[in-house]
Formats: sequence, C-alpha cells, structure tokens
Amino acid sequence: MKSSLKSIGLGVLGGLLPLGAFLMINTTEYSSLSDKVIDGNKAHFGRLTSLDNSLNMPNFVDASENTINSVVHVTTKVVKTSFQRDPFQEFFYGPGAGGREFKQYGAGSGSGVIVSSEGFIVTNNHVIEDASEIEVILNDNSKYTAKIIGTDPSTDIAVLKIEGGDFTPIAIGNSDNLKVGEWVLAVGNPFNLTSTVTAGIVSAKARNINLLADRSSGSSVPIESFIQTDAAVNPGNSGGALVNTKGELVGINTAIASYTGSYSGYSFAVPVNLVQKVMRDLIDFGVVQRGYLGVQISDVNQELKEKESLPNLKGVYVAKVIEDGSADKAGVKEGEVILKVGSKEVNSVAELQEEIGKRRPGDKVTLTIRKKGGDEEIKDLVLRNKDGDTKLVSKEEIRKNVALGATFIELTSKEKKELNVTNGVKIETLNAGKLKSLGLQEGMVITKVNNEPIETVEQLTNKLNSKNNGILLEVLTQSGKKEYVGFGL
Repeated sequence: MKSSLKSIGLGVLGGLLPLGAFLMINTTEYSSLSDKVIDGNKAHFGRLTSLDNSLNMPNFVDASENTINSVVHVTTKVVKTSFQRDPFQEFFYGPGAGGREFKQYGAGSGSGVIVSSEGFIVTNNHVIEDASEIEVILNDNSKYTAKIIGTDPSTDIAVLKIEGGDFTPIAIGNSDNLKVGEWVLAVGNPFNLTSTVTAGIVSAKARNINLLADRSSGSSVPIESFIQTDAAVNPGNSGGALVNTKGELVGINTAIASYTGSYSGYSFAVPVNLVQKVMRDLIDFGVVQRGYLGVQISDVNQELKEKESLPNLKGVYVAKVIEDGSADKAGVKEGEVILKVGSKEVNSVAELQEEIGKRRPGDKVTLTIRKKGGDEEIKDLVLRNKDGDTKLVSKEEIRKNVALGATFIELTSKEKKELNVTNGVKIETLNAGKLKSLGLQEGMVITKVNNEPIETVEQLTNKLNSKNNGILLEVLTQSGKKEYVGFGL
C-alpha cells in the first residue's frame, strides 16, 4: 500500500448509506475493447493444487508460479506545483507574466496486476491518484512508463497501460464462488520487497469498513464489499493480487486493519467480479458508467427489527426511496426490506451494493421485497444513471466533458454573479490525472486557457485534450481568489 494509506481500526461497519450504483447498459451496442484485450484466461489451464497429506496443507507452488509474473511493482513520483504571481510583470505583459513556479516532490509505491497481454494493468486508485509520473517494474526487473486509462474512487480501482506486447496476463476467477475458510494467496510488493507471496484463508465476505467513505469526495458514492483474509498484507501490497489455489485472480488487495500501519491479521480485497465491471468500463470508455438503484438503505440489526416490527434480521432495509429513481418507478416503498437480487439473498448493505455494482444502466433487475405487512413481492426494475437515463454514454459524449482526470460543468447565472465573472467552467469531479497532481480541487473555476476566455465545457476539454506544448490556466478558487497554473502536455 501507498505509504500514506490511512490505517484503520476494526469495528467500523455499516450505517445508513445512500446506494448509488451507477452502471452501464446492455441495450446499446458498442465496440468492446476490453473483450478483445483481457485475455489471461485464454492461455490459463488452472489446476487444483495437490495436498501434502503429511501436513494436510495445500501446495501453493503452482498457484505462485502461475501468478507471480503477472503482478508488477508500481512506483510513483508526486510533484505539487504552486504559482507565485508577479504583479509588476503582469502590469506590462499580461496575466501570468513573470510568475514563478514552486514545486514539492514526493514518491509512493504499490502493486498492480497485468490483465492483458497488451499491457493493461489494474491497481488501486489510491496508489496513483496524486502521481505526476508512474513507472511499472515487472518481475523480470524490466521497467515501463505507464499512463492512466481511468480511475474509479468509488471502488478504489484504477487501470494503467504500458506500451509493448506479450506481457503475462493473469487468469481471472470468480469471486462469487469463494467460500469462507478457503485458502488464498496475496501477491505483491510490500515494503518494496518485490514478488512477495503470502498465504491465508478467506475470513469473511462482503465487509464494509467505511474506508472508501473516509477517502471519497462528495461527488463519489463508495461501494464497499471487501473480501477479508488473514493473508499477510503490508504497505506496498495495495493493488496486488489475491488469488485462489488455481492461480486465478479473485480480488485486488486494497487495505489492512491496523493501529500501527503494518499487518495485524486482517486485510481486505475488492472482489474480482466487481473489479471486472469497473476495469472493463475504464478500458472501453475511460470512466465508469454506473447506475443508481435510487434508495437509501441500512443493515437490519436488532434495534431496527424491534423499532419497525420486522419478523427477522434478514434483508436490507429501505430507509428512503429517491423520487423518480429506479426503485421509485418500480413501486418500491420506504420501510420495505430487500431480500434478494435475482436469486441471490442479500443480508447487508455491502452485499446489495456489490450485486448492483456489477450491473449496468439499462440492466433489468429483479428484487424480492418484503412489504410492511410481511408479504413478499417480486418487483422488476431498470437501473438508471445519475441523470435518470438508461442509455449508455458514448465515448464522444464523455470526451466532451472529461479531460486530464476531471469532469466539468458550466457555471449557472447565480454562480457567475457570486464570483463576479462573465465566463468560466467549474471542475465538477477530480480523479487521478494531471489536474489533480497540480493541486487543483473540485469546485474551482477555470476562466481562461492561455489567456483565452472559456465559455463552454466543450471548449475547455478540446483545449486540454489537444497536444499543445504548454498550458496556462487562469483559475478561481471557491473563495474567489485568482490563481495561475502552468504545465506542459
């Protein structure tokens, strides 16, 4: 894990969370690059490990050999840039003239997993989110410069790309088939010790430890349903592989529960079935297209059972239904309990979030609901995105609103009046990328690029996505302070 990863204690579970699972649809056809490039299973002949009868323990040699060349070491350089204006020079030569840049340097490291022979790599978002430069070191010590394909803070997943060919992709398993007590291996680079393999068992599934809620901004809705293991995981393991005894990827190691910052017996991984949905979206579109169920939910505990006179502790309680959302349109009511998604029982917020998180806008979902009177009813609903739409957002539409890791929105008349400006575009969300590494923040307003006023989102993204040698941004902070940020592309 990255050296700055927040250590977390145990016992931080559940609570009332808004469920926003913003997913892709299956009603619009598109050319899926991910189907072509994610190819680890094509060359994989997984086989169960043999048992050493004298110790009654599995032999992990085959699983280690099948995966160690697919796990990489990810190192990052972090450069924070600030700009000091020179009012005297600006008076004669215009905004930004004569200013000085000041840089602060840092570094981080973690792990990643090759999922494509063409060089696509899955890691954690927190490993690379502040990076100005990313380097990937393979098990044979060869080094590559990586670029960010896309990130998803809601699940702490990111996809990188290195140029080349004939890389060793990992075989992808099925995390739904994992059983508590099953043996698993953690493969990664703790403390910069490359190619380290540790063993443990699956301790629990569908854990919600509020880790991503602590990290996330107001614009992202965390989706936590971790696999908990007792395989030794330490700082530097973040983004590495959790594999079963056949050497198949079943999770991406993400966090540890520790008061010291080092391994204390509990580690957590994002299940690969959820990872697959996210990484395929990022490869195909550059962003995750997520759908909303449109409810606020909570775990059913003893206190809630008694308060609401529920017959048992099963299911997930619907605390609020969002008007005109997917659940509302399907007739789901506040106070009802969701018992199943399809044929799968859900008995926690985390389980329901994971099941919805693996689906896309436009997907039809069947929910088994227990009504307030105790009767069960099956309801069919169609998932929608945050705008209430079931249609897939195309690459062209995304490109109009996304550049350098940020999404933008045009200012309202009220905002222009409050900031005393006539033009500008606001940063709506900010993920790993150039703008975040420069220290920009959500809510800031970009008013000019290279001294040219910015009127629309598309005008801004066209300039930022172009291959200019250099960019000078005029930026207003949320307090209205004007700053200048310069960088090369």
